[in-house]
Amino acid sequence: MNPTSQDTNFEIKQFPIRLQKGGQITVPELVQHNLNLTEGDILTLLQVEDLVLLTVKQPQVPQLADTIIAIMENEGVGLTDLLVGLEAEREAIWHEQHQDA
Repeated sequence: MNPTSQDTNFEIKQFPIRLQKGGQITVPELVQHNLNLTEGDILTLLQVEDLVLLTVKQPQVPQLADTIIAIMENEGVGLTDLLVGLEAEREAIWHEQHQDA
C-alpha cells in the first residue's frame, strides 16, 4: 500500500502527560471526550524505537505502524529525522502561541 497525500493529511495534537507512581498516566479530559473513552476502556500502547503511540483501537495498531513505516521509507525519512522535525514543530508552535500573548 502506497500512502497518498490524502492518507497523510491529518492533524497532530500534543498533550503533556506526567508519568505517575506505578507507571500510571492520565489521559487528558479533552482526549477522553473526543474519543468517547470511559473508565475501564482498554488502550494499546505501541512503542516504535523512541516513539510512543497510544490507541483505543487494537486492530489498527499494526496497520498504523505499517503506514508510518511506508511513509518513512517513501520519503526517505528515519526516526531521527522525525524526532528532529517534531522538536522543530514544537518550537514553532511555542513561538506561535507566545507571539499572540
